[in-house]
Amino acid sequence: MSANQQTWWLFGGVFALLIFASAVGWLLQLRYVARGHPDHPGIANLNARIKAWWVIVGLIGFAFLFGRTGVIVLFGLVSFFALREFITLTPTRRGDHVALAVAFFLVLPEQYVLVAMGWYGMFSIFIPVYVFLLLPIIAALFSDTAHFLERGAKI
Repeated sequence: MSANQQTWWLFGGVFALLIFASAVGWLLQLRYVARGHPDHPGIANLNARIKAWWVIVGLIGFAFLFGRTGVIVLFGLVSFFALREFITLTPTRRGDHVALAVAFFLVLPEQYVLVAMGWYGMFSIFIPVYVFLLLPIIAALFSDTAHFLERGAKI
């Protein structure tokens, strides 16, 4: 079976599973409401998660329509938003802002350019070797030394 056929079978299986899960969630909700109870928080949570999976599978399917480039762009955007969420939870100082801008707007796109080029050797060492050395150096250039090692490790 070719990779294209395997992909279609995978999407078909996930689609069938989501239809089954949606039907189960709908029946649970219908059964609970039929007893005269208001919405059950557990069932509402289950149905919200199933709807989220519909969105996720739809986005991945849409990316697959554009081939390899579409999937790389999708994962690049997901990586960007995940990094943004992580950084919002990480304590940073003014001296870290340039290093963070480099990480967001230079390093992350370059990483996915390396993926698109198929340069696996550079892709696998780019962030752990070069970027983990570069970002603390950039942060140190701005002379903000308070809790430098802790911030450097987090960033």
